[in-house]
Amino acid sequence: MDMDRREFLKMLAASTAASVLFTNISGCGFLSAEEKPNILLILNDDMGYSDLGCYGGEVQTPNLNSLAANGLRYTQFYNTARCCPSRASLLTGLYPQQAGVGHMMDDDLLDGYRGNLSLNAVTIAEALKNGGYATYMTGKWHVARSVKKDKYNWPNQRGFDDYYGIITGAANYFQPRTLTRNNEQFLPEGDDYYFTDAISDESSRQIREHAKKQSDKPFFQYVAYTAPHWPLHAFPEDIAKYKGRYDAGWDQLRRERRQRMINMGILREEWELTKRDSRVPPWEEAENKEWQVRRMEVYAAQIDRMDQGIGRILQTLKDTGQWENTLIIFLADNGGCAEIIREHWKNWMVPIIATAKTRDGRDVRFGNNPAIMPGGEDTYQSYGIAWANVSNTPFRLYKHWIHEGGISTPFIAHWPAGIKAKNELRHQPAQLPDIMTTFLDIANVEYPSSYNGREIKPGEGFSMTPTFKGNPHKRDVLYWEHEGNKAVRRGKWKLVRKYPGDWELYDIKADRTETNNVVKDYPEKVGELTKLYERWAERCEVVPWNELLELRKKRREERKNKT
Repeated sequence: MDMDRREFLKMLAASTAASVLFTNISGCGFLSAEEKPNILLILNDDMGYSDLGCYGGEVQTPNLNSLAANGLRYTQFYNTARCCPSRASLLTGLYPQQAGVGHMMDDDLLDGYRGNLSLNAVTIAEALKNGGYATYMTGKWHVARSVKKDKYNWPNQRGFDDYYGIITGAANYFQPRTLTRNNEQFLPEGDDYYFTDAISDESSRQIREHAKKQSDKPFFQYVAYTAPHWPLHAFPEDIAKYKGRYDAGWDQLRRERRQRMINMGILREEWELTKRDSRVPPWEEAENKEWQVRRMEVYAAQIDRMDQGIGRILQTLKDTGQWENTLIIFLADNGGCAEIIREHWKNWMVPIIATAKTRDGRDVRFGNNPAIMPGGEDTYQSYGIAWANVSNTPFRLYKHWIHEGGISTPFIAHWPAGIKAKNELRHQPAQLPDIMTTFLDIANVEYPSSYNGREIKPGEGFSMTPTFKGNPHKRDVLYWEHEGNKAVRRGKWKLVRKYPGDWELYDIKADRTETNNVVKDYPEKVGELTKLYERWAERCEVVPWNELLELRKKRREERKNKT
Protein backbone atom coordinates (compact mmCIF):
# COMPACT_ATOMS: atom_id res chain seq x y z
CA MET A 1 0.00 0.00 0.00
CA ASP A 2 1.13 3.57 -0.69
CA MET A 3 -0.58 4.89 2.46
CA ASP A 4 -0.54 3.41 5.93
CA ARG A 5 -3.47 1.31 7.15
CA ARG A 6 -5.08 3.90 9.43
CA GLU A 7 -5.19 6.52 6.67
CA PHE A 8 -6.65 3.94 4.30
CA LEU A 9 -9.36 3.03 6.78
CA LYS A 10 -10.22 6.67 7.37
CA MET A 11 -10.83 7.05 3.68
CA LEU A 12 -12.61 3.70 3.39
CA ALA A 13 -14.96 4.28 6.35
CA ALA A 14 -15.95 7.65 4.92
CA SER A 15 -17.21 6.18 1.67
CA THR A 16 -20.77 4.99 1.05
CA ALA A 17 -19.52 1.70 -0.34
CA ALA A 18 -17.53 1.03 2.82
CA SER A 19 -20.58 1.72 4.96
CA VAL A 20 -22.57 -0.86 3.01
CA LEU A 21 -19.71 -3.34 3.21
CA PHE A 22 -19.17 -3.10 6.96
CA THR A 23 -22.80 -3.00 8.03
CA ASN A 24 -23.55 -6.22 6.16
CA ILE A 25 -20.73 -8.34 7.56
CA SER A 26 -21.91 -11.74 8.78
CA GLY A 27 -19.16 -14.16 7.87
CA CYS A 28 -19.21 -13.26 4.19
CA GLY A 29 -15.59 -14.22 3.68
CA PHE A 30 -14.48 -11.34 1.46
CA LEU A 31 -12.52 -9.04 3.76
CA SER A 32 -8.95 -8.24 2.81
CA ALA A 33 -6.25 -7.75 5.44
CA GLU A 34 -6.67 -3.98 5.21
CA GLU A 35 -10.42 -4.22 5.81
CA LYS A 36 -10.37 -6.60 8.76
CA PRO A 37 -11.47 -4.79 11.90
CA ASN A 38 -9.38 -4.25 14.97
CA ILE A 39 -10.91 -5.97 17.99
CA LEU A 40 -10.78 -4.56 21.53
CA LEU A 41 -12.13 -6.87 24.22
CA ILE A 42 -12.54 -5.28 27.67
CA LEU A 43 -13.35 -7.54 30.61
CA ASN A 44 -13.79 -6.36 34.17
CA ASP A 45 -13.85 -8.34 37.37
CA ASP A 46 -16.63 -9.10 39.89
CA MET A 47 -19.05 -6.40 38.76
CA GLY A 48 -22.81 -6.76 38.97
CA TYR A 49 -25.39 -6.48 36.21
CA SER A 50 -26.72 -3.06 37.23
CA ASP A 51 -23.63 -1.11 38.35
CA LEU A 52 -22.88 0.82 35.15
CA GLY A 53 -24.81 3.99 34.46
CA CYS A 54 -26.03 2.61 31.14
CA TYR A 55 -27.46 -0.44 32.97
CA GLY A 56 -29.22 1.52 35.71
CA GLY A 57 -26.49 2.12 38.27
CA GLU A 58 -25.29 5.25 40.07
CA VAL A 59 -21.63 4.87 39.15
CA GLN A 60 -20.39 7.60 36.83
CA THR A 61 -19.32 5.73 33.70
CA PRO A 62 -19.55 8.32 30.90
CA ASN A 63 -17.18 6.48 28.57
CA LEU A 64 -18.97 3.15 28.75
CA ASN A 65 -22.28 5.00 28.58
CA SER A 66 -21.08 6.63 25.35
CA LEU A 67 -20.18 3.28 23.83
CA ALA A 68 -23.68 2.03 24.70
CA ALA A 69 -25.36 5.17 23.34
CA ASN A 70 -23.54 4.72 20.03
CA GLY A 71 -23.76 0.94 19.90
CA LEU A 72 -25.62 -2.00 21.39
CA ARG A 73 -26.44 -3.21 24.89
CA TYR A 74 -27.24 -6.90 25.32
CA THR A 75 -29.63 -7.71 28.14
CA GLN A 76 -29.19 -11.51 28.24
CA PHE A 77 -25.51 -12.18 27.80
CA TYR A 78 -24.09 -14.68 30.28
CA ASN A 79 -20.71 -15.52 31.83
CA THR A 80 -19.93 -18.64 33.87
CA ALA A 81 -20.19 -17.16 37.42
CA ARG A 82 -16.50 -17.26 38.41
CA CYS A 83 -13.27 -15.52 37.46
CA CYS A 84 -10.94 -18.12 35.96
CA PRO A 85 -13.57 -20.46 34.44
CA SER A 86 -15.07 -17.44 32.67
CA ARG A 87 -11.66 -16.36 31.39
CA ALA A 88 -10.84 -19.83 30.15
CA SER A 89 -14.16 -20.06 28.31
CA LEU A 90 -13.85 -16.54 26.91
CA LEU A 91 -10.32 -17.07 25.62
CA THR A 92 -10.94 -20.44 23.97
CA GLY A 93 -14.54 -20.52 22.77
CA LEU A 94 -15.05 -23.67 24.86
CA TYR A 95 -16.83 -24.44 28.09
CA PRO A 96 -14.58 -24.16 31.18
CA GLN A 97 -14.09 -27.90 31.71
CA GLN A 98 -13.12 -28.38 28.07
CA ALA A 99 -10.58 -25.57 28.48
CA GLY A 100 -9.02 -27.23 31.55
CA VAL A 101 -10.41 -24.86 34.20
CA GLY A 102 -13.49 -26.68 35.47
CA HIS A 103 -13.11 -25.16 38.90
CA MET A 104 -10.21 -22.94 39.98
CA MET A 105 -6.39 -23.16 39.81
CA ASP A 106 -6.06 -26.38 41.80
CA ASP A 107 -4.91 -29.50 39.98
CA ASP A 108 -7.41 -32.28 40.65
CA LEU A 109 -5.55 -34.67 38.31
CA LEU A 110 -8.69 -35.01 36.19
CA ASP A 111 -9.27 -33.95 32.61
CA GLY A 112 -11.09 -30.66 32.77
CA TYR A 113 -9.89 -29.89 36.30
CA ARG A 114 -6.14 -29.32 35.95
CA GLY A 115 -6.38 -25.62 36.83
CA ASN A 116 -4.43 -24.81 33.69
CA LEU A 117 -5.48 -23.66 30.24
CA SER A 118 -5.61 -26.77 28.06
CA LEU A 119 -3.07 -27.22 25.29
CA ASN A 120 -5.85 -28.87 23.30
CA ALA A 121 -7.58 -25.51 23.17
CA VAL A 122 -6.58 -22.55 21.03
CA THR A 123 -6.91 -19.00 22.32
CA ILE A 124 -8.47 -16.09 20.45
CA ALA A 125 -4.99 -14.58 20.23
CA GLU A 126 -3.48 -17.73 18.73
CA ALA A 127 -6.25 -18.07 16.16
CA LEU A 128 -6.26 -14.40 15.14
CA LYS A 129 -2.48 -14.31 14.99
CA ASN A 130 -2.68 -17.06 12.38
CA GLY A 131 -5.07 -14.77 10.53
CA GLY A 132 -2.62 -11.90 10.34
CA TYR A 133 -3.48 -10.03 13.53
CA ALA A 134 -1.09 -8.40 15.98
CA THR A 135 -2.12 -9.40 19.50
CA TYR A 136 -1.87 -7.52 22.79
CA MET A 137 -3.02 -8.02 26.36
CA THR A 138 -3.08 -6.09 29.64
CA GLY A 139 -4.39 -7.06 33.07
CA LYS A 140 -5.40 -10.27 34.79
CA TRP A 141 -4.48 -13.62 33.22
CA HIS A 142 -5.62 -16.20 35.86
CA VAL A 143 -5.69 -19.29 33.66
CA ALA A 144 -2.22 -20.68 34.45
CA ARG A 145 -1.45 -22.84 37.47
CA SER A 146 2.18 -21.73 37.59
CA VAL A 147 2.53 -18.05 38.49
CA LYS A 148 6.31 -17.84 38.83
CA LYS A 149 8.59 -20.13 36.84
CA ASP A 150 6.83 -22.48 34.43
CA LYS A 151 5.69 -20.04 31.74
CA TYR A 152 4.38 -22.27 28.95
CA ASN A 153 0.80 -21.17 29.70
CA TRP A 154 1.49 -17.46 30.13
CA PRO A 155 0.12 -14.86 27.70
CA ASN A 156 3.20 -14.66 25.46
CA GLN A 157 3.16 -18.43 25.10
CA ARG A 158 -0.58 -18.46 24.33
CA GLY A 159 -0.57 -16.08 21.40
CA PHE A 160 -0.09 -12.55 22.74
CA ASP A 161 2.74 -10.48 21.25
CA ASP A 162 2.92 -8.05 24.16
CA TYR A 163 1.65 -8.45 27.72
CA TYR A 164 1.51 -6.36 30.89
CA GLY A 165 -0.42 -7.53 33.94
CA ILE A 166 -0.67 -10.12 36.70
CA ILE A 167 -0.66 -13.89 36.34
CA THR A 168 -2.72 -14.45 39.51
CA GLY A 169 -6.41 -13.81 40.14
CA ALA A 170 -6.43 -10.71 42.37
CA ALA A 171 -4.07 -8.03 43.58
CA ASN A 172 -3.38 -5.21 45.96
CA TYR A 173 -4.08 -2.28 43.63
CA PHE A 174 -1.10 -0.31 44.95
CA GLN A 175 1.34 -3.26 45.06
CA PRO A 176 0.17 -6.08 42.77
CA ARG A 177 1.96 -9.40 43.11
CA THR A 178 3.14 -11.35 40.03
CA LEU A 179 3.27 -8.11 38.02
CA THR A 180 4.67 -9.17 34.68
CA ARG A 181 5.84 -7.55 31.46
CA ASN A 182 5.86 -10.29 28.87
CA ASN A 183 7.77 -13.07 30.70
CA GLU A 184 9.62 -10.97 33.27
CA GLN A 185 8.17 -10.23 36.70
CA PHE A 186 8.98 -7.05 38.61
CA LEU A 187 7.80 -4.81 41.43
CA PRO A 188 5.71 -1.70 40.73
CA GLU A 189 7.50 1.60 41.10
CA GLY A 190 6.37 5.02 42.27
CA ASP A 191 4.24 6.28 45.13
CA ASP A 192 1.32 6.95 42.79
CA TYR A 193 1.16 3.45 41.25
CA TYR A 194 -2.37 2.09 40.88
CA PHE A 195 -2.98 -1.09 38.92
CA THR A 196 -6.16 0.04 37.18
CA ASP A 197 -4.36 3.10 35.82
CA ALA A 198 -1.40 1.00 34.76
CA ILE A 199 -3.66 -1.34 32.76
CA SER A 200 -5.26 1.63 31.01
CA ASP A 201 -1.97 3.37 30.26
CA GLU A 202 -0.24 0.22 29.03
CA SER A 203 -3.22 -0.50 26.77
CA SER A 204 -2.91 2.98 25.27
CA ARG A 205 0.82 2.44 24.78
CA GLN A 206 0.21 -0.80 22.91
CA ILE A 207 -2.26 0.90 20.56
CA ARG A 208 0.13 3.79 19.86
CA GLU A 209 3.06 1.46 19.22
CA HIS A 210 0.94 -0.68 16.94
CA ALA A 211 -0.01 2.37 14.89
CA LYS A 212 3.65 3.33 14.54
CA LYS A 213 5.16 -0.07 13.86
CA GLN A 214 2.48 -2.42 12.49
CA SER A 215 -0.16 -0.24 10.86
CA ASP A 216 -0.39 -2.71 7.98
CA LYS A 217 -1.95 -5.25 10.36
CA PRO A 218 -5.23 -5.29 12.29
CA PHE A 219 -4.90 -5.88 16.03
CA PHE A 220 -6.66 -7.84 18.75
CA GLN A 221 -6.33 -6.38 22.24
CA TYR A 222 -7.60 -7.99 25.43
CA VAL A 223 -7.88 -5.57 28.37
CA ALA A 224 -8.63 -7.49 31.58
CA TYR A 225 -9.18 -5.13 34.51
CA THR A 226 -9.19 -6.41 38.09
CA ALA A 227 -11.55 -3.58 39.09
CA PRO A 228 -13.80 -3.77 41.05
CA HIS A 229 -12.63 -7.12 42.53
CA TRP A 230 -11.67 -6.86 46.21
CA PRO A 231 -9.72 -5.41 47.97
CA LEU A 232 -11.52 -2.07 48.25
CA HIS A 233 -8.67 0.21 47.14
CA ALA A 234 -9.26 3.61 45.56
CA PHE A 235 -7.93 7.16 45.49
CA PRO A 236 -9.51 9.67 47.90
CA GLU A 237 -10.60 11.99 45.08
CA ASP A 238 -12.54 9.17 43.40
CA ILE A 239 -14.16 8.09 46.65
CA ALA A 240 -15.17 11.68 47.40
CA LYS A 241 -17.27 11.80 44.20
CA TYR A 242 -19.70 9.35 45.82
CA LYS A 243 -19.94 10.95 49.25
CA GLY A 244 -23.57 10.65 50.30
CA ARG A 245 -24.69 8.84 47.15
CA TYR A 246 -25.36 5.58 49.02
CA ASP A 247 -26.71 7.04 52.25
CA ALA A 248 -30.27 5.95 51.36
CA GLY A 249 -29.18 2.33 51.89
CA TRP A 250 -29.45 -0.90 49.97
CA ASP A 251 -33.24 -1.31 49.98
CA GLN A 252 -33.98 2.07 48.43
CA LEU A 253 -31.10 1.82 45.96
CA ARG A 254 -32.27 -1.57 44.69
CA ARG A 255 -35.74 -0.17 44.04
CA GLU A 256 -34.33 2.88 42.27
CA ARG A 257 -32.05 0.80 40.07
CA ARG A 258 -34.86 -1.52 39.07
CA GLN A 259 -37.04 1.40 38.02
CA ARG A 260 -34.28 2.96 35.95
CA MET A 261 -33.67 -0.40 34.25
CA ILE A 262 -37.37 -0.68 33.44
CA ASN A 263 -37.33 2.84 32.02
CA MET A 264 -34.33 1.90 29.86
CA GLY A 265 -36.09 -1.21 28.53
CA ILE A 266 -33.54 -3.57 30.11
CA LEU A 267 -36.12 -5.09 32.46
CA ARG A 268 -39.81 -5.81 32.14
CA GLU A 269 -42.20 -4.29 34.64
CA GLU A 270 -43.67 -7.70 35.47
CA TRP A 271 -40.31 -9.08 36.61
CA GLU A 272 -40.43 -8.74 40.38
CA LEU A 273 -37.54 -7.40 42.42
CA THR A 274 -36.14 -10.35 44.34
CA LYS A 275 -36.27 -10.27 48.11
CA ARG A 276 -33.39 -8.81 50.05
CA ASP A 277 -30.90 -11.52 51.03
CA SER A 278 -32.19 -13.08 54.25
CA ARG A 279 -28.81 -12.60 55.93
CA VAL A 280 -29.08 -8.82 55.50
CA PRO A 281 -31.23 -6.61 57.77
CA PRO A 282 -33.44 -3.81 56.49
CA TRP A 283 -31.36 -0.67 56.03
CA GLU A 284 -33.16 1.02 58.91
CA GLU A 285 -31.90 -1.72 61.25
CA ALA A 286 -28.36 -1.95 59.88
CA GLU A 287 -25.44 -1.25 62.19
CA ASN A 288 -22.27 0.67 61.32
CA LYS A 289 -23.98 2.65 58.58
CA GLU A 290 -21.02 4.97 58.02
CA TRP A 291 -18.76 1.99 57.34
CA GLN A 292 -21.38 0.26 55.21
CA VAL A 293 -21.82 3.33 53.01
CA ARG A 294 -18.06 3.81 52.72
CA ARG A 295 -17.65 0.30 51.33
CA MET A 296 -20.00 1.03 48.46
CA GLU A 297 -18.41 4.44 47.87
CA VAL A 298 -15.01 2.79 47.41
CA TYR A 299 -16.45 0.08 45.17
CA ALA A 300 -18.06 2.75 42.97
CA ALA A 301 -14.78 4.67 42.89
CA GLN A 302 -12.98 1.58 41.57
CA ILE A 303 -15.40 1.29 38.65
CA ASP A 304 -15.21 5.05 38.08
CA ARG A 305 -11.42 4.91 37.81
CA MET A 306 -11.66 2.05 35.33
CA ASP A 307 -14.07 4.07 33.19
CA GLN A 308 -11.67 7.00 33.25
CA GLY A 309 -8.95 4.72 31.91
CA ILE A 310 -11.25 3.28 29.26
CA GLY A 311 -11.79 6.86 28.13
CA ARG A 312 -8.05 7.25 27.60
CA ILE A 313 -7.93 4.03 25.59
CA LEU A 314 -10.81 5.18 23.40
CA GLN A 315 -9.11 8.53 22.83
CA THR A 316 -5.94 6.73 21.77
CA LEU A 317 -7.93 4.81 19.17
CA LYS A 318 -9.23 8.11 17.83
CA ASP A 319 -5.83 9.81 17.93
CA THR A 320 -4.24 6.99 15.93
CA GLY A 321 -7.01 6.83 13.33
CA GLN A 322 -8.26 3.41 14.41
CA TRP A 323 -11.62 4.32 15.88
CA GLU A 324 -14.03 3.68 13.01
CA ASN A 325 -12.98 0.12 12.28
CA THR A 326 -12.44 -1.17 15.81
CA LEU A 327 -15.04 -3.51 17.31
CA ILE A 328 -15.17 -2.84 21.06
CA ILE A 329 -16.78 -5.36 23.41
CA PHE A 330 -17.21 -4.80 27.14
CA LEU A 331 -18.43 -7.32 29.73
CA ALA A 332 -17.84 -8.69 33.26
CA ASP A 333 -16.54 -12.13 34.24
CA ASN A 334 -19.24 -12.87 36.84
CA GLY A 335 -21.88 -11.21 38.97
CA GLY A 336 -21.27 -9.10 42.05
CA CYS A 337 -19.20 -10.84 44.72
CA ALA A 338 -20.69 -11.46 48.18
CA GLU A 339 -17.47 -12.88 49.65
CA ILE A 340 -16.63 -11.63 53.14
CA ILE A 341 -12.91 -11.12 53.80
CA ARG A 342 -11.87 -12.48 57.19
CA GLU A 343 -8.78 -11.46 59.13
CA HIS A 344 -7.28 -14.95 58.84
CA TRP A 345 -7.41 -14.74 55.04
CA LYS A 346 -4.08 -12.96 55.38
CA ASN A 347 -2.45 -16.35 55.95
CA TRP A 348 -3.14 -17.60 52.44
CA MET A 349 -3.33 -14.30 50.57
CA VAL A 350 0.05 -12.80 51.48
CA PRO A 351 2.21 -15.45 49.80
CA ILE A 352 0.10 -15.33 46.61
CA ILE A 353 -1.84 -12.13 45.92
CA ALA A 354 -1.48 -9.69 48.82
CA THR A 355 1.21 -7.77 50.68
CA ALA A 356 1.63 -7.65 54.46
CA LYS A 357 3.08 -4.12 54.46
CA THR A 358 2.29 -0.88 52.66
CA ARG A 359 4.93 0.81 50.55
CA ASP A 360 5.87 3.02 53.50
CA GLY A 361 6.08 0.10 55.94
CA ARG A 362 2.69 0.10 57.69
CA ASP A 363 0.88 -3.16 58.45
CA VAL A 364 -1.98 -4.01 56.10
CA ARG A 365 -5.13 -4.64 58.15
CA PHE A 366 -7.04 -7.60 56.73
CA GLY A 367 -10.75 -8.29 57.21
CA ASN A 368 -14.12 -6.56 57.00
CA ASN A 369 -13.75 -4.72 60.29
CA PRO A 370 -16.31 -1.90 60.80
CA ALA A 371 -13.75 -0.05 62.92
CA ILE A 372 -11.55 0.41 59.84
CA MET A 373 -12.71 2.53 56.92
CA PRO A 374 -11.71 0.86 53.64
CA GLY A 375 -10.05 2.42 50.62
CA GLY A 376 -6.47 2.98 51.72
CA GLU A 377 -3.44 0.85 50.97
CA ASP A 378 -3.31 -0.33 54.58
CA THR A 379 -6.75 -2.00 54.36
CA TYR A 380 -7.97 -5.20 52.72
CA GLN A 381 -11.77 -5.49 52.65
CA SER A 382 -14.71 -6.44 50.43
CA TYR A 383 -18.14 -4.81 50.06
CA GLY A 384 -20.07 -7.87 51.23
CA ILE A 385 -23.46 -9.49 50.75
CA ALA A 386 -25.78 -6.50 50.97
CA TRP A 387 -24.02 -4.40 48.35
CA ALA A 388 -23.48 -7.38 46.06
CA ASN A 389 -27.26 -7.79 46.26
CA VAL A 390 -27.54 -4.19 45.02
CA SER A 391 -24.99 -4.78 42.25
CA ASN A 392 -26.98 -7.73 40.93
CA THR A 393 -30.33 -5.90 40.96
CA PRO A 394 -32.92 -7.28 40.32
CA PHE A 395 -31.61 -10.85 40.40
CA ARG A 396 -30.92 -13.59 42.94
CA LEU A 397 -27.55 -14.70 44.25
CA TYR A 398 -23.99 -13.82 43.31
CA LYS A 399 -20.65 -14.88 41.90
CA HIS A 400 -20.28 -18.69 42.32
CA TRP A 401 -23.98 -19.42 41.63
CA ILE A 402 -25.83 -20.02 38.36
CA HIS A 403 -28.99 -18.13 39.18
CA GLU A 404 -29.25 -14.90 37.19
CA GLY A 405 -27.34 -12.79 39.72
CA GLY A 406 -24.23 -14.93 39.29
CA ILE A 407 -24.12 -15.15 35.49
CA SER A 408 -25.76 -12.03 34.06
CA THR A 409 -23.39 -9.38 32.74
CA PRO A 410 -23.69 -6.05 30.99
CA PHE A 411 -22.48 -6.51 27.43
CA ILE A 412 -21.74 -3.54 25.19
CA ALA A 413 -20.83 -3.78 21.49
CA HIS A 414 -19.58 -0.70 19.59
CA TRP A 415 -18.21 -0.63 16.03
CA PRO A 416 -18.83 2.51 13.94
CA ALA A 417 -17.88 0.87 10.66
CA GLY A 418 -19.69 -2.40 11.30
CA ILE A 419 -22.72 -1.77 13.53
CA LYS A 420 -25.18 0.71 12.13
CA ALA A 421 -27.57 0.65 15.11
CA LYS A 422 -27.10 3.16 17.90
CA ASN A 423 -28.43 3.05 21.44
CA GLU A 424 -30.35 -0.15 20.79
CA LEU A 425 -30.96 -3.15 23.01
CA ARG A 426 -30.52 -6.77 22.03
CA HIS A 427 -32.42 -9.39 24.01
CA GLN A 428 -31.06 -12.51 22.26
CA PRO A 429 -29.42 -14.86 24.82
CA ALA A 430 -25.72 -15.61 24.29
CA GLN A 431 -22.76 -16.74 26.36
CA LEU A 432 -18.97 -16.69 26.51
CA PRO A 433 -18.01 -19.24 23.81
CA ASP A 434 -19.91 -17.09 21.31
CA ILE A 435 -17.38 -14.27 21.63
CA MET A 436 -14.47 -16.11 20.02
CA THR A 437 -16.70 -17.40 17.23
CA THR A 438 -17.92 -13.87 16.58
CA PHE A 439 -14.39 -12.48 16.43
CA LEU A 440 -13.23 -15.15 14.00
CA ASP A 441 -16.33 -14.58 11.91
CA ILE A 442 -15.82 -10.84 11.44
CA ALA A 443 -12.08 -11.34 10.89
CA ASN A 444 -12.70 -14.09 8.32
CA VAL A 445 -10.38 -16.45 10.21
CA GLU A 446 -11.07 -20.17 10.50
CA TYR A 447 -11.18 -21.94 13.84
CA PRO A 448 -8.29 -24.44 13.62
CA SER A 449 -8.62 -28.18 14.05
CA SER A 450 -4.95 -28.36 15.08
CA TYR A 451 -2.38 -25.91 16.41
CA ASN A 452 1.38 -26.38 16.84
CA GLY A 453 0.94 -30.09 16.16
CA ARG A 454 -1.79 -30.51 18.78
CA GLU A 455 -5.37 -31.55 18.09
CA ILE A 456 -7.79 -28.77 19.06
CA LYS A 457 -11.24 -29.40 20.49
CA PRO A 458 -14.06 -28.12 18.27
CA GLY A 459 -15.37 -24.68 19.21
CA GLU A 460 -18.66 -24.38 21.07
CA GLY A 461 -19.69 -20.87 20.05
CA PHE A 462 -22.16 -19.32 17.61
CA SER A 463 -21.41 -16.05 15.88
CA MET A 464 -23.34 -13.09 17.23
CA THR A 465 -22.94 -11.06 14.02
CA PRO A 466 -26.59 -11.63 12.94
CA THR A 467 -27.71 -10.02 16.20
CA PHE A 468 -25.81 -6.83 15.32
CA LYS A 469 -28.66 -6.13 12.89
CA GLY A 470 -31.35 -7.46 15.23
CA ASN A 471 -31.62 -10.92 13.68
CA PRO A 472 -31.99 -14.11 15.75
CA HIS A 473 -28.98 -15.73 17.36
CA LYS A 474 -28.33 -19.31 16.24
CA ARG A 475 -27.57 -20.57 19.74
CA ASP A 476 -30.38 -22.86 20.86
CA VAL A 477 -29.23 -24.02 24.31
CA LEU A 478 -27.08 -22.49 27.05
CA TYR A 479 -25.26 -24.54 29.70
CA TRP A 480 -23.50 -23.86 33.01
CA GLU A 481 -21.83 -25.71 35.88
CA HIS A 482 -19.69 -24.44 38.74
CA GLU A 483 -19.21 -26.06 42.15
CA GLY A 484 -22.31 -28.21 41.66
CA ASN A 485 -24.41 -25.17 40.78
CA LYS A 486 -25.73 -25.89 37.32
CA ALA A 487 -28.26 -24.87 34.73
CA VAL A 488 -29.52 -25.41 31.22
CA ARG A 489 -31.65 -22.93 29.30
CA ARG A 490 -33.58 -23.50 26.12
CA GLY A 491 -35.88 -20.81 24.83
CA LYS A 492 -37.80 -19.34 27.72
CA TRP A 493 -37.17 -22.28 30.06
CA LYS A 494 -34.29 -22.38 32.53
CA LEU A 495 -33.62 -25.41 34.72
CA VAL A 496 -31.24 -24.42 37.54
CA ARG A 497 -29.88 -25.90 40.73
CA LYS A 498 -28.16 -24.35 43.73
CA TYR A 499 -25.92 -27.07 45.18
CA PRO A 500 -26.83 -29.22 47.08
CA GLY A 501 -30.51 -28.43 46.49
CA ASP A 502 -32.98 -29.68 43.92
CA TRP A 503 -33.68 -28.57 40.37
CA GLU A 504 -35.79 -25.43 39.95
CA LEU A 505 -37.62 -24.45 36.75
CA TYR A 506 -38.34 -20.90 35.62
CA ASP A 507 -40.08 -19.30 32.68
CA ILE A 508 -37.42 -16.67 32.02
CA LYS A 509 -39.62 -14.75 29.60
CA ALA A 510 -42.27 -14.18 32.27
CA ASP A 511 -40.05 -14.38 35.35
CA ARG A 512 -36.38 -13.66 34.70
CA THR A 513 -35.84 -12.80 38.37
CA GLU A 514 -36.59 -16.46 39.24
CA THR A 515 -39.22 -15.81 41.88
CA ASN A 516 -41.80 -18.43 40.79
CA ASN A 517 -40.42 -21.97 40.70
CA VAL A 518 -42.72 -24.05 38.47
CA VAL A 519 -40.72 -27.28 38.59
CA LYS A 520 -43.72 -29.30 39.81
CA ASP A 521 -46.00 -28.00 37.07
CA TYR A 522 -43.96 -29.08 34.03
CA PRO A 523 -42.45 -32.55 34.62
CA GLU A 524 -42.00 -33.21 30.90
CA LYS A 525 -40.05 -29.98 30.45
CA VAL A 526 -37.90 -30.86 33.46
CA GLY A 527 -37.17 -34.27 31.93
CA GLU A 528 -36.30 -32.77 28.55
CA LEU A 529 -33.92 -30.19 30.00
CA THR A 530 -32.35 -32.67 32.41
CA LYS A 531 -31.44 -34.96 29.52
CA LEU A 532 -29.95 -32.05 27.60
CA TYR A 533 -27.83 -31.09 30.61
CA GLU A 534 -26.65 -34.65 31.27
CA ARG A 535 -25.56 -35.14 27.65
CA TRP A 536 -23.71 -31.84 27.72
CA ALA A 537 -22.04 -32.60 31.06
CA GLU A 538 -20.82 -35.98 29.82
CA ARG A 539 -19.50 -34.52 26.58
CA CYS A 540 -17.74 -31.64 28.33
CA GLU A 541 -16.15 -33.77 31.09
CA VAL A 542 -18.09 -32.20 33.94
CA VAL A 543 -17.42 -34.09 37.18
CA PRO A 544 -20.23 -34.04 39.77
CA TRP A 545 -19.22 -31.67 42.56
CA ASN A 546 -19.77 -34.17 45.37
CA GLU A 547 -17.45 -36.64 43.61
CA LEU A 548 -14.80 -33.96 43.18
CA LEU A 549 -15.02 -33.07 46.87
CA GLU A 550 -14.63 -36.74 47.83
CA LEU A 551 -11.56 -37.07 45.62
CA ARG A 552 -10.02 -34.00 47.23
CA LYS A 553 -10.75 -35.34 50.70
CA LYS A 554 -9.18 -38.68 49.81
CA ARG A 555 -6.01 -37.02 48.51
CA ARG A 556 -5.71 -34.87 51.63
CA GLU A 557 -5.94 -37.98 53.78
CA GLU A 558 -3.34 -39.76 51.65
CA ARG A 559 -0.95 -36.84 51.97
CA LYS A 560 -1.55 -36.69 55.72
CA ASN A 561 -0.81 -40.39 56.10
CA LYS A 562 2.43 -40.05 54.15
CA THR A 563 3.66 -37.36 56.51
